[in-house]
Amino acid sequence: MADEICFFTKDILVIKPPKKSPASLRVLVLVFAMACGVYICSVCLKQASVLTSTKFLNIEVNQRHCLDNGVDTSEAPYLHYPKPTSFNRSECGCNPVRLFAILSMQRSGSGWFETLLNSHINVSSNGEIFSARERRNNASSIISTLDRVYNLDWFTSASKNECSAAIGFKWMLNQGLMEHHKEIVDYFNARGVSVIFLFRRNLLRRMVSMLANSYDQYAKLLNGTHKSHVHSHEEAYTLSSYKPVINSTSLVMGLKLMDKMVLDALDYFSSTRHVVLYYEDLIKNRTKLMDVQEFLGLPKRELSSRQIKIHKGSLSDHIKNWDDVNKTLRGTTYESFLNTDYTS
Repeated sequence: MADEICFFTKDILVIKPPKKSPASLRVLVLVFAMACGVYICSVCLKQASVLTSTKFLNIEVNQRHCLDNGVDTSEAPYLHYPKPTSFNRSECGCNPVRLFAILSMQRSGSGWFETLLNSHINVSSNGEIFSARERRNNASSIISTLDRVYNLDWFTSASKNECSAAIGFKWMLNQGLMEHHKEIVDYFNARGVSVIFLFRRNLLRRMVSMLANSYDQYAKLLNGTHKSHVHSHEEAYTLSSYKPVINSTSLVMGLKLMDKMVLDALDYFSSTRHVVLYYEDLIKNRTKLMDVQEFLGLPKRELSSRQIKIHKGSLSDHIKNWDDVNKTLRGTTYESFLNTDYTS
């Protein structure tokens, strides 16, 4: 054929190159390569999907296994089955744990209330964990600390560990709680944390307790030691012997600021599952403690505390400049604070 003719010269052999492959053939090869790539990717994705589905299925089966043990499924958002890294819950692995936080203010009875809760065999309340500044520097450090507590990897003398039915702590409003309330509310709602507000109605009594406690930090009236809470009437009498002087000029403004902080806290955390308690009600009506146990889904028990109240009786016995304070609050919205009395 003409296309296949070779030309010879004396020293050179010339071969005419064959025609290039048609464009349609190149397109066909490209399509085939793309189809192979798509097939390989689909196989890989399917395998990954199967592994992920298996993982979630195992988790769902484990949770369902625990929920099938007579647990009301409507309570599921508030029931948790932690897997601590520091120990094994073993036979208590399917015992549901409820998460809680006591939100309060200093000298509002939160220490006494927490000892009552911890007298329950199934409750672990771990104190003021955010009193340490480094744990509340920012939202990230707060969340990290909360994760440790609610995963049962936080150890205190109150920890019941394996068979805890409720795990929590007390958190003062001035310990990063108000500054980072948005992130904390989101965390509480996502994790199903129940909030127990504990406040004091008589803010004047709270002020007396704060001033007396602050004084004792330096005076150390009990044999050279400072105690915020006491376990004997003798110790209570010694601490109550100090009568603070209250600045009557700034008294009303101070009470208003306390009021505002309480109202702000109630507003910020209104979307959480919560209950509001008052110290005075707990003292006068111990059935309130049964309501708290019901709120936390606990088997009801008689709760007890060794703590003794320090400032008993009339406030006139505990404020050095009582006449000034009495005159300042008469005719104000805080006048009722002057007359409130309880002895227990």
